[in-house]
Amino acid sequence: MFKRLLIANRGEIAVRIIRACQELGIETVAVYSEADKNAMHVQLADLSYCIGPADATQSYLNMEAILTAAAATKAEAIHPGYGFLSENADFAEKVTDSGLVWVGPLAETIRQVGDKDVAREAMLAAGLPMTKGSKPLKNNEEAPILAEEVGYPVIIKPVSGGGGKSMFVINNENELLNTLQIIDVTKVPFYFEHYIAQSRHIEVQIMADNYGNIIHLGERECSVQRRNQKILEESPSTALTKDMRERIGALAIKAAKSVHYTNVGTVEFLMDVKTGEFFFMEINPRIQVEHAITEAVTGVDLVRRQIRIAAGEPLNKDQNDIKIVGHAIECRINAEDPDNNFIPSPGMIDFYHEPGGPRVRVDSGVSAGLAVEPYYDSLIAKVVVHGRTRGDAIKIMQRALNEFRIDGVKTTTELHKRILADTCFCTGNIDTQFIKKRLPVYEQTPPKPKLKDTQKELANNLQKLEQYYI
Repeated sequence: MFKRLLIANRGEIAVRIIRACQELGIETVAVYSEADKNAMHVQLADLSYCIGPADATQSYLNMEAILTAAAATKAEAIHPGYGFLSENADFAEKVTDSGLVWVGPLAETIRQVGDKDVAREAMLAAGLPMTKGSKPLKNNEEAPILAEEVGYPVIIKPVSGGGGKSMFVINNENELLNTLQIIDVTKVPFYFEHYIAQSRHIEVQIMADNYGNIIHLGERECSVQRRNQKILEESPSTALTKDMRERIGALAIKAAKSVHYTNVGTVEFLMDVKTGEFFFMEINPRIQVEHAITEAVTGVDLVRRQIRIAAGEPLNKDQNDIKIVGHAIECRINAEDPDNNFIPSPGMIDFYHEPGGPRVRVDSGVSAGLAVEPYYDSLIAKVVVHGRTRGDAIKIMQRALNEFRIDGVKTTTELHKRILADTCFCTGNIDTQFIKKRLPVYEQTPPKPKLKDTQKELANNLQKLEQYYI
């Protein structure tokens, strides 16, 4: 096992990794930007090292600065968490080339699954069910032809990146032509997939050691989204029967084996609500934001497992050892104003009181007196509850959210309360259009920006996609 591990991240995931390391007897190194010098992860780690100014491109996305910190603190391994450099194959390669251990899959695997075009080809060859898609667009002129071949409605996605960013649903050629005015497919590769309007977003947690052993830990329902961004997740999914659960689990393992996957990861699918068919979306080669609900229903500590696998330990578990017990729900509490088009709400936290009591877990990286910085993702905390049944979990979450108090910044807490009170949500009648259909006030499109501003924003999103996650 490692003696010292560096965490190339910040916020709640850095705190989560520190806690796992403390339980394993591993010393931790926190890296931080100048804006984060008083952050919780810095306070909790054994050692800390400043890697640059507030701008993430000069700190948390600065590969050389992080490697310098690792060398200076004599770290033996680097855990990237999620977001930032966690899906950057070049960084993973630099880490291992430096003689350090990368807590995650091999760089070549990250590279293969990170390019959606390459990943789709690999999954097709492996026999995974896929929605119809196109090759990357070479120019705007061929876009209408390829979209027609795929079949409207289509969704246009960047070949690299994720997190629901820079994706557009297009219903006809006129909408496509309008979309092509704000993206440049000659500079950033995009491709089409057929869009399933009534679908559920189901993902499967996988775990694989370095010796060919791989299992899954059930599924997570991630259909409650706003503009392709997850808001609330739960496990297990109410949409799956026992046979469907076995089928999607087998598909996830098949997908992982086809790319020689190691460590912890997630295979994501869309399920057509009308037919019950599953379609492969992507593989996320890292820990997910919503990993805690899987931990709740399986009793498996995924972060500790990540570290143990990276240290060379075998799984010592088979599929029969994994049991799903009860139901878990996670609400992401972001520093955003949902009543004002989800505008970020950075600032000082004046008062902070987390909910507690039976079956409630809160993963956070803040406290009263600390600031929510404007430079990074707005996630403050994740409230996770575990009930005997789904109805039980909903009631526990409602109680927990009523206890949660955060003053100084606006949060998405009230939005979650509205979701939990919705009759369709309570009966499990949800899909990826849930927010749009049931709470349309939160799906309002912001005022249309000027063309130049839109292009600038899109370019910025694509340049920094490593910071985003879903």
